[in-house]
Amino acid sequence: MENPPEEAPAQWESLPSWLLGQTAHHSHRLVSEGFSSVGARGYHYRLLATLERSGPASQATLGRRSGIHLSDMVATINELAERALVERAPDPSDRRRNVISLTSAGRRQLRRLEKRLAECQDELLAPLSPEERQGLTELLSKLLDHHNRRTGTPEEPWR
Repeated sequence: MENPPEEAPAQWESLPSWLLGQTAHHSHRLVSEGFSSVGARGYHYRLLATLERSGPASQATLGRRSGIHLSDMVATINELAERALVERAPDPSDRRRNVISLTSAGRRQLRRLEKRLAECQDELLAPLSPEERQGLTELLSKLLDHHNRRTGTPEEPWR
């Protein structure tokens, strides 16, 4: 029996917006599964990485620095504090406010999350050479910078 002729892809399937959306779906799934495999979420990674980079800060400051909306920040801090990955302490200059800091256990968890994230990036970009990966990253950064300048940085870039 003869193989049926391959159908041409639908017109939208070659549009960059569609390709980006479909790839973003796979990226989100890979990262979510990767973080989940070590008992974490994207917000955990973002908060731990922000604390390591910028040091202890108030919840509001951490929200601005990490892009995590304040309504999600409290739950994220609670989850991390329950696991002793961050500590809450009253701010010496304003006792009504808490300062959040990274613990040693939080640093170790951040290293695990960074390892999983690197593995997810490798899986997502598997068919690309190192040069193609760099080129893709540069092009995506250029697009994002352009649109952020036009519309402002999104409040929640990713979870």
